[in-house]
Amino acid sequence: MTNYKTLIDAETWAFIERTNSYYPPDTIDYTIDQQRQIYDRMCREFFAGYPQGVTVETNVIAAPAHDVTIRIYRSAAPNASAMVLYVHGGGFILGGLDSHDDVCAELCARTGYEVVSVDYRLAPEHPHPAAFDDVIGAFEWATSTYECPVLLCGDSAGGNLAAAVSHATRGHARRPIGQVLIYPGLGGDRSQGSYVTHAEAPMLTVRDLDFYRDVRTGGEDRTGDLTLWPLADADFTNLPPSVVITAQCDPLSSDGEAYRDRVVAAGGHAFWLEEPGLVHGYLRARHMVGRARSSFTRIVDAVSVLGRGEWVW
Repeated sequence: MTNYKTLIDAETWAFIERTNSYYPPDTIDYTIDQQRQIYDRMCREFFAGYPQGVTVETNVIAAPAHDVTIRIYRSAAPNASAMVLYVHGGGFILGGLDSHDDVCAELCARTGYEVVSVDYRLAPEHPHPAAFDDVIGAFEWATSTYECPVLLCGDSAGGNLAAAVSHATRGHARRPIGQVLIYPGLGGDRSQGSYVTHAEAPMLTVRDLDFYRDVRTGGEDRTGDLTLWPLADADFTNLPPSVVITAQCDPLSSDGEAYRDRVVAAGGHAFWLEEPGLVHGYLRARHMVGRARSSFTRIVDAVSVLGRGEWVW
């Protein structure tokens, strides 16, 4: 039995308790509409505002499958080396442009890159592959709109979608210059590693993961679907340089290690960092937990470096 009382520090426990006060651990037992209301309220409570000098514009782009709403963040001191396509988390059923609004604004302010957040369609109203199709559409829009390279970044479900897009577009003339994946779910082996050690972790459990998967797929067995699970791919060559940052106390953490190992074995660049004592969803803790603040700085640095086309790991 994992002893979270010793693994997790007091600051992080305070964050967990604050989160649970808005978003109780049994929220998956509510209806989807109720879950969204609870999640949206929690995100509003954690909203940190925009850094000075960041301007925001919300637009709709025409994509092949479906028109997609995006939000563009611009810095007062722009850096045109790259732009960031950001894909939000939320288990494929929650979240949107507002849930990760301040994260995207801070990423923009601290890197200088334009950040475009994608409001992809959610399950169960729009089961897989709707979200994937929307993010691919947004990526194709970005490569045809921006002259600079496109960097993919996403957390949790968004990390899954970003990685799936990297795999699907590696043969394209305009490929991602890199990807930064934050505690992503990539379809790893559930019989070992963090799936076992941290099956009952605070903030995310294996039961939660099963629920989100079943809602996303409509209960269909889609084992081997590369657009659903990037780790199902048999070919890890020609992927963009990848930085994967995970939380130690998270059933998904082993996916980062597995993904890094596959990319490196195929001759590519990949770096995996497991943040000690942190939990899934810690991006929202970046202003109240020292470990999360430090990790967010590492995320910002990874985005900056990959956006310049460099590899320092």
